[in-house]
Order: sequence, then structure tokens, then C-alpha cells
Amino acid sequence: MPRITLIEHSGKEHVVDAKNGDSLMTTAIKNRVPGIDADCGGACSCGTCHVFVDPAWMARVGEPGEFEEPMLDMNPERASHSRLSCQIDISDELDGLVVRLPEFQF
Repeated sequence: MPRITLIEHSGKEHVVDAKNGDSLMTTAIKNRVPGIDADCGGACSCGTCHVFVDPAWMARVGEPGEFEEPMLDMNPERASHSRLSCQIDISDELDGLVVRLPEFQF
């Protein structure tokens, strides 16, 4: 089981076990990590599961997809390492992944 570290804006860390095939968003919700609103339930249509992927992990996580880009573009806090957690699929390759959560979801 991959272990993922999600860091709240306050700096509080949540190290959680993730299930292969789940999204990062689902993993955060299952583990009651605050800061992921996920208003659309993972349909890539709201942008309220925005995270900042640790830059060292971007190559493994990959760039935003075609449908993810417009959602990220609406976020005033978008950064070069922004992703929507509903679009990141958990796999053994992501064991050790570190992501930070924004102060607010838009």
C-alpha cells in the first residue's frame, strides 16, 4: 500500500495509507484529511480538490490533463505544480508522494 503525505496549509501532516486505483482525492476523504472539499465528487468539474504536488514528484504524477487544465486555470492560487487530486490515480509508483493543501479551495 502506498503511503502518501498530505500537508495542511497550517503545516499539520497526515501520513495515510492509500489504495491502488483510488484517486488522491478519495484517499484524502477516506482518511478525513481536512482541506479537500471535492464538491463534484471527483468528476473534474469544480476544482475544489486542488493540491500542490511536491515539485520532486511532478514527473511521476504527471502534468494536468485536457479536462483538468480549465479547472486549474480558474483557480487564482494555481502554481506550476498544481493538480486536482481527483485526477491523480494512486499506484505503487506514488509511494512516498508529498502534497500540500491550499489555505482555501475555490
